[in-house]
Amino acid sequence: MVDSVDLLIKDAWLIATMDVERREIAGGWLAIHNGYVVAVGEVSDPAPDAKCSIDASGCLVTPGLINTHHHLFQNLTRSYGPMTSAPLFGWLQSLYPLWTAAIDEEAVYLAAWVGLAELAMSGCTTSTDHHYLHPVRAGDLLSAEIQAAIDLSMRFHPTYGSMSLSVKDGGLPPDEAVRDEDDILAESERQVARWHDPEFGAMTRVALAPCSPFTVTPDLMRRTAELAEKLDVRLHTHLAENSEDDEFALAQFGRRPVELYEDVGWLTDRTWGAHVVRPNEEEILRLGAAGVGVAHCPSSNMILSSGIAPVVAMRNAGCHVGLGCDGSSSADSGSLWQEARLAMLQGKLVSGADQMNARTALEIATRGGAACLGRTGEIGELSVGSVGDVAIWRLQGPQIAGVIDDPIEGWLRCGPFAATHVFVHGNQIVEEGILSNSQLEDMLTRHRTAAQRFQP
Repeated sequence: MVDSVDLLIKDAWLIATMDVERREIAGGWLAIHNGYVVAVGEVSDPAPDAKCSIDASGCLVTPGLINTHHHLFQNLTRSYGPMTSAPLFGWLQSLYPLWTAAIDEEAVYLAAWVGLAELAMSGCTTSTDHHYLHPVRAGDLLSAEIQAAIDLSMRFHPTYGSMSLSVKDGGLPPDEAVRDEDDILAESERQVARWHDPEFGAMTRVALAPCSPFTVTPDLMRRTAELAEKLDVRLHTHLAENSEDDEFALAQFGRRPVELYEDVGWLTDRTWGAHVVRPNEEEILRLGAAGVGVAHCPSSNMILSSGIAPVVAMRNAGCHVGLGCDGSSSADSGSLWQEARLAMLQGKLVSGADQMNARTALEIATRGGAACLGRTGEIGELSVGSVGDVAIWRLQGPQIAGVIDDPIEGWLRCGPFAATHVFVHGNQIVEEGILSNSQLEDMLTRHRTAAQRFQP
């Protein structure tokens, strides 16, 4: 450890390191230098001098939370009235035309900026995004949202998503929302070459993400898997989301979604699927044996009446399970804290009160997300050598009164809580619950103007 560090977080009620040993340090301190954790100390250990110190008295300190599935552009139609009671397929078919007609680089930049700011204030330090809508006329939309993340200093793991199967070919999207598959693959390779950083601690990485079995062909899934292997990047898609998903896959391809997933070469530890609400017992075992990751999206799964994902069973089988907020309009709050709490409650409801607790939910929100993104040991934990991504939660007020012995259970069972301080790579992006970037009000005004173009 160096004699002087950039940041010292000290006197915490509890530091939940989420390291390999899941150490919890009462009264402990955390030192960050040059963007990385250089020491984690007990109350009795001498702490280094620091350029900046944060008094974490009365606070829970956790790794920054990780969002493994989102559609940031959808906050332009957040809680859109005509679609607040529709199931998945009807919801998508009604919104596709609105999104396709109005989307452009400016709208995507504003949606990503506002969405990532909202996530940051919920304690999120790393977010992915599944951006699958790329009309030819709309410009370079992936680069627009990556620029928003850069401007906010958020760690970003977006995906180049795709749709190629339009209504005329038996899919769900309108013709103007899809692209030629050769063009999709060429653009996928171009975006990876431009933006993907494979180095440890990278701020930007790119994965490839054909949208779903009802929006792309099996051939595109297969060719994308081959390209991901060649480029050594990860793969993401929607998987086994609801009963309509099951019925479509059986009718169109003669296979259930997980069978199709395996047939096109996706049943590997390179992949993580979104939702995964409806695998049967045998499919759960196959997913776990292959090391497939799962982005659990509890709010969205309830709002769209898709069901409750068998998270406990999938974790027991060997799946890496992380959390996802999913897109606005199907899950209108970009709060990782809320998704963690719902994951805890749903796990208790479907698997038993003793099968899920706040610590398990915190692990899903941190280590689980890191594993989905292929970044175990790098993000999602506070250990020497990991990145300096930290969320500090001040636990005070009437909602926490009576919590004495267990601040982790108190953090998730009580609340709601927003993060008090958030650091990404050692840089503060939320201070006293307020976004550090001074542009928030201006961005919200611009976002509202853009959103009005999407809603007739």
